[in-house]
Amino acid sequence: MPKKRSGGGLSPAQQAAKFLGVSVLAGAVMAGIAMPAAGALGLAAKGTVQGFDDIPANLKSPQLSQRTTILDSQGGEIAMVYSRDRTVVDLKDMSPYIQKAIVAIEDSRFYQHGAIDLKGVLRALNQNAQSGGVAQGASTLTQQLVKNYFVEEAGDDPTKVAQATQQTIGRKIRELKYAIQIENKLGKKKILENYLNITFFGQQAYGVEAASQRYFSKHAKDLNLQEAALLAGLVQSPTRYDPVNDEAEARKRRNVVLQRMAELHDISQAEADKAKQTGLGLHVSQPKNGCITAVKGAGFFCDYVREVFRNDPVFGKTQADRAKIWNRGGLTIRTTLDPAAQQSVQQSIKDHVNKSDEVATAATIVEPGTGKILAMGQSRPYGFGKDETQINLSVDKAMGGGAGYQPGSTFKPIVAAAAIEGGKAATQEYPSPYEMPYPSPVTACNGRNWMNTDGSKLTNENASEHGPYGMKEATAKSVNTYYVQLISDIGICPVIDMAKKMGVNRADGAKITEAPSIALGTQEMSPLTMASAYATFADRGTYCTPVAIQSITQADGNQRKSLPVPKSSCSRAMSETTADTINTILKGVVEDGTGTEAGLGSRPSAGKTGTTDFRYAAWFVGYTPNMAGAVWVGDPAHKRRMVNISIGGTTWDKVYGGKVPGPIWRDMMTGALSGKPVQDFNLVNIPDGNHGKGDGGNGNGNGNGNGGQTAGGLIGGLITGGNTGGGTSPAPSFSIPPGWIQGNGNGGNGNGFGGRHG
Repeated sequence: MPKKRSGGGLSPAQQAAKFLGVSVLAGAVMAGIAMPAAGALGLAAKGTVQGFDDIPANLKSPQLSQRTTILDSQGGEIAMVYSRDRTVVDLKDMSPYIQKAIVAIEDSRFYQHGAIDLKGVLRALNQNAQSGGVAQGASTLTQQLVKNYFVEEAGDDPTKVAQATQQTIGRKIRELKYAIQIENKLGKKKILENYLNITFFGQQAYGVEAASQRYFSKHAKDLNLQEAALLAGLVQSPTRYDPVNDEAEARKRRNVVLQRMAELHDISQAEADKAKQTGLGLHVSQPKNGCITAVKGAGFFCDYVREVFRNDPVFGKTQADRAKIWNRGGLTIRTTLDPAAQQSVQQSIKDHVNKSDEVATAATIVEPGTGKILAMGQSRPYGFGKDETQINLSVDKAMGGGAGYQPGSTFKPIVAAAAIEGGKAATQEYPSPYEMPYPSPVTACNGRNWMNTDGSKLTNENASEHGPYGMKEATAKSVNTYYVQLISDIGICPVIDMAKKMGVNRADGAKITEAPSIALGTQEMSPLTMASAYATFADRGTYCTPVAIQSITQADGNQRKSLPVPKSSCSRAMSETTADTINTILKGVVEDGTGTEAGLGSRPSAGKTGTTDFRYAAWFVGYTPNMAGAVWVGDPAHKRRMVNISIGGTTWDKVYGGKVPGPIWRDMMTGALSGKPVQDFNLVNIPDGNHGKGDGGNGNGNGNGNGGQTAGGLIGGLITGGNTGGGTSPAPSFSIPPGWIQGNGNGGNGNGFGGRHG
């Protein structure tokens, strides 16, 4: 009897005996392979049969990981993404040369033996006994296919990959049993087809089709003799024989394969000799994997699609389930991206902002009524180099974006919508001085009050901006003090509720702060959020959640099956009348307000500018009835103020929302809307404020003291024309504290339609 080694465990001879005993006995019992009796080989079978039978009987062929192709709405390719660059093809779509070459070099007796090659086992045993391990496995193509199945199932888990490839007797036993099963179930041709589709050929290429494309830029069915021999030679060691990095070594290996084919009479010796004299004939295609390869600057949209897939429960109950489907690939994803709109966005960005500028821009277009994301781009390209980034500046943090940016005055229309929906008239006036303290107290949610405990003040952009103003004029001029009085009048909670109905949330996932300053756009938000919110106005009050995917099909063998995709959820956020009123107000912004440089000429449009404190961000968000878009410009790191700054080659003393984002919006929307029908809004009549008209008479002081300050109405009426008896009242040379004019919240709304203030 052979002795155990001093270090414990079986001696090489015992290892060999155990290996051969299990292999041969299993083959004899399960596959009916004729061979000498086990006893004649001096092998003890007791115990090994039971262990063999304990292995599960069925091995399911894994769904091979393949490329996923992401398409735009017209079917044009945006990008390919994959964890395995593989395209599964039928045997008939593989050159006969590659079929013969792989058999010749990897398993020359493939068509003569069953799942196990007894001659190969005996040959390997001799080598293994001498080495003290399993140095040579004598694996048939069928056994190699089984091993590749295990590797494929392991995915990118290094522990599972190690287990699938470890050189142990236990793994070999499992491999053998499953090889027997597959041999009986599939037959030789299908085994060869599966093997050529699953095996790794180096340079990120899995399967012969991807390898043929990688090394020769042609389909596998078009491979010639020498090309097929080179690929077949790679399988043993893709790194060692890599023709891209070591042409001499790859050529030696190719010639070994050619000679072996000649010895097996697959080709003549003359054919082999002629092929050996040729060069490698490489025509290498660089791997095109991932969103970094996306066309038309759609890398960030591509990344957003991936994030949607990984996060939406429609694709699987858990994130692990969804990741598994994504990594398996084989998907064809048709998205909502409109190629014309995307090209227009990128061109406008390129024309106005350089990727090396100190600040960046991001822009998004959505379709009202459907929520479809039509375009998404930014000035800093998708990548890892200088002036590049992988952060999607258009979306929320949870979807691959940053922490968001203060939208400034682009939030004001949401306040206006909440006020009108709650019963306020669009003619509502407030004194709106240049500077004032934040009103206090202001009703917040759940019965709480916001208090201005530190006496915080706010101002308008310019000292010349002072009221009284009505809503239309205050919005056109973006008057801060008007909107703070408006939110203090209606309360904070109606505004937060309206924001939620319009899909407006903070980009970092936190709750919107309950303070009157939200009227000035102090909460960080993303361009996609703001574009989708304004699409609510465009669709006359219906908000639709943004969607990026129209349909998905997945490879299922030789067939394709459809997968469910997320649908836009549309709900009414406000009445049509409220939306029509906002549209009328915002149409005025681009006609004669702060957004005139964003106007689309004869095509009706509406929108709002926004510039934040200290000019860290500037916005224009606007829309037509058929498209809504948002443009943000600023420093993603929130460090560079936009004063004395060069953007796109133009130097700006101060950046305003209407001056930089506005023209970007105008140009991108012009191109995106080209060929689209011209539609108008359903406008309403909003009378201009009577202050300043000089009509005389009607001295209606309208002083609602509310709290004891009965003088408020009197002074308010005097200032706005009350008791003048006609004619024009001269502007006072003194300023009136806001509390005097307003009384305690309502006093001082002196609508004396006789004089002209300011």
